[in-house]
Amino acid sequence: MSALFEPITLRDVTVPNRVWMSPMCQYSAEPEGPSAGAPHDWHFAHYAARATGGTGLILVEATAVSPEGRISPYDLGLWNDAQVEAFRRITRFLAAQGTVPAVQLAHGGRKASTDKPWKGGAPVGPDAYGWQPLAPSPVPFDERHPVPDELTTEQIHTVVGQFARAARRALAAGFEIAEIHGAHGYLINEFLSPHSNHRTDAYGGSYENRTRFALDVVDAVREVWPDDKPVFFRISATDWLQEGGWTPDDTVRFARDLHAHGVDLLDVSTGGNVSDAAIPTGPGYQVPFAARVKAETALRVGTVGLITEAEHAHKLVANGEADAVLLGRELLRNPSWARHAARELGAEVRVPDQYHRFA
Repeated sequence: MSALFEPITLRDVTVPNRVWMSPMCQYSAEPEGPSAGAPHDWHFAHYAARATGGTGLILVEATAVSPEGRISPYDLGLWNDAQVEAFRRITRFLAAQGTVPAVQLAHGGRKASTDKPWKGGAPVGPDAYGWQPLAPSPVPFDERHPVPDELTTEQIHTVVGQFARAARRALAAGFEIAEIHGAHGYLINEFLSPHSNHRTDAYGGSYENRTRFALDVVDAVREVWPDDKPVFFRISATDWLQEGGWTPDDTVRFARDLHAHGVDLLDVSTGGNVSDAAIPTGPGYQVPFAARVKAETALRVGTVGLITEAEHAHKLVANGEADAVLLGRELLRNPSWARHAARELGAEVRVPDQYHRFA
């Protein structure tokens, strides 16, 4: 049996293999009206295809905890009960295929209110369903983005409550795992990094203050999430700055804090908070950051970053560099990547009865 296809148990949830799907926004929900933020046929077909393809765990795309927390007006959300009912169709099907359904809870912060990527991804205003973004400090992401409103302490507490309420709805919708999105320059990442957090109150300045909001969110989610179900945290392990940003050393330190606050796995990515950062990409370019967290802390880790080959993914788990491999673009290209990888590695993966005679 390939290490990539061994099951892994986190709390009382067992994932059948280590091939997981990264959260990837589809920008396909309705922007307003009674169906705003709710998944529909596209989302069902998208996730169902990867589940029938053998993916062990599917992390549903960044799902906003409030309307203003959406990255775009077309994002999914869990701020009302109508969205809960729409998600149940997806989680039921994923579970029926043996895939663990998970969801990434998110707030876009200063990078919110943007158009669909294939329409340029520029910030949009009220005439295109947009709104005024919120952030820890009134510092825009880049010259295209508006200056965001600085969150007051009261508003920070409100957002923490929104994460908790979204987690309750995620549980009601049938998700087994909740992931908190603390990466890629969105709100939690903005608080963590001194590049984007210029506050002088209890939520800015020192490491302890800059991590306070993230840990408040973790505590609020963990309080409403069942003890037998895992909570993940996605992090950008570095801003890719020489100075003045979030660093790999910060990530290792923070991983220990997250573990102490009840997080079960760190989903390790990088970047996204600095518009012009120089990032040396290539196959597995983010793996060393995950491997370091795994080597230096007690936290389980997932790794990402242009991983496309079955043997490469297998070695990352077999060598102890990560506990799971999350695929993004490769699963968009090939929904049955897990099944093909299992065949290549001489392993077994669940195949739906309807496909079994052709597997």
